[in-house]
Amino acid sequence: MITPHYWTQATAHLSQQCRTMAAIIATYEGESMQARPDGFFTLLRAICGQQISVKAADAVWAKFTKAVKPLTPQKLLRVRDTTLRACGLSGQKVAYVKNIAQFFAENEVTPEYWAARDDSEVNKALVSIKGVGTWTAEMFMMFHLARPDIFPIGDLGLIKAIDRHYTNGVRLKPAEYIALAEPWRPYRSVATWYLWRAIDPVPVAY
Repeated sequence: MITPHYWTQATAHLSQQCRTMAAIIATYEGESMQARPDGFFTLLRAICGQQISVKAADAVWAKFTKAVKPLTPQKLLRVRDTTLRACGLSGQKVAYVKNIAQFFAENEVTPEYWAARDDSEVNKALVSIKGVGTWTAEMFMMFHLARPDIFPIGDLGLIKAIDRHYTNGVRLKPAEYIALAEPWRPYRSVATWYLWRAIDPVPVAY
């Protein structure tokens, strides 16, 4: 687990840009997003956490990692679907994690593979895997590649946090959320992480 190299610079920038963000950052001083060196892990963790609470996702993940040891593409492809369903995955999610395993088994996915691609190219490569959507690709870019300026507008937790801290509970249009986050560039990933932190009992990690 690695703290992104830009974290200190990002928190200073965000604190200067916005009093509300400065207060949130101060509340969680000493905490930071942690990037994982294993992209396969991050993608699987994101699939397991789709559309369920952080607590529920943690429970599913604990069972999943016990069932798939070691956590490699080759091992996952050999695990029975019924075993994965018993971990709490839906039939659809079982298919998705198997698709991800197939992608990693068939491609030489190295750090250089992703480093040569910008955010839009990474997203395009990942969403070509059936079951991986833009949100999952964004989690990958934040928590594996540590890209600094990801703003997952489709994340309900992020919208909930913005509504609580910035709009007095008024739901905005997507374009309005994007405009609201404009001052956070080029560190919208960091702002997103702190907003999640402000509403979750434990830090979000994938």
